[in-house]
Amino acid sequence: MEKDLNQKVQKLAQLQVDWSEDRFDFTPTDEVVRIPDPGRPEKPDLVSPKELPRRGLGTLEGHASLMHSIAHIEFNAVNLALDALYRFQDLPYEYYRDWLGVAGEESYHFQMIREHLNHLGFEYGDMPAHNGLWLTTYETDHDPLIRMALVPRTLEARGLDVTPPMIQKLRAIGDKRGVEILKILLRDEIGHVEVGTRWFRYLCAQQDLNPFAQFQHIVEHYFHGDLRGPFNYEARSEAGFSDEEIAWLKTL
Repeated sequence: MEKDLNQKVQKLAQLQVDWSEDRFDFTPTDEVVRIPDPGRPEKPDLVSPKELPRRGLGTLEGHASLMHSIAHIEFNAVNLALDALYRFQDLPYEYYRDWLGVAGEESYHFQMIREHLNHLGFEYGDMPAHNGLWLTTYETDHDPLIRMALVPRTLEARGLDVTPPMIQKLRAIGDKRGVEILKILLRDEIGHVEVGTRWFRYLCAQQDLNPFAQFQHIVEHYFHGDLRGPFNYEARSEAGFSDEEIAWLKTL
């Protein structure tokens, strides 16, 4: 719920220290509350995706706009990972280790992109953004199986598909630092989607469900957008997508 960007980063770092020194508190809370709005700064203004201005990368504003949109995704991803820790309180120890690790890497990503944005003369919050990632998180807060299917394995997996073309665009305008950052993001996000895949499969096994059939069912019944390519099949395979899932994606 922390709204201040620097405080959020510091508090997360302290959580990681507590974990490493066996001071992480596993005591379940009396009540798990729903969080329609997590802690975030007053800016950026949140608008519908259709209201976001389209800017070409050929201008400084267009270049900064792309980096701003990535910063917004990574900031949201910190809240997503922390919510996965807080919300589902009866999972194995390794689940909390994994999602705290994801939160730490998302925080590192956010700080790198924010710094790069500063070099371009902008700050996170200077441009509008949309709230789709958190809305899906809020709508899946009743079931960890649906959360793992929709947030890491559907929404975050889109990052595996769209990052390589963004790297090419940044390379074309000579943004070497931006290319370096996105390569780090792509490498780490494969691991984050794999964490989602691992716990999705664990929960399917607990409930004696077929993972492929269940993933299809959840996407068809709960996902608001269209799941459409092009897909980064190699990265998705590294992130734990089965051959059956890859074959299904190729039909979409």
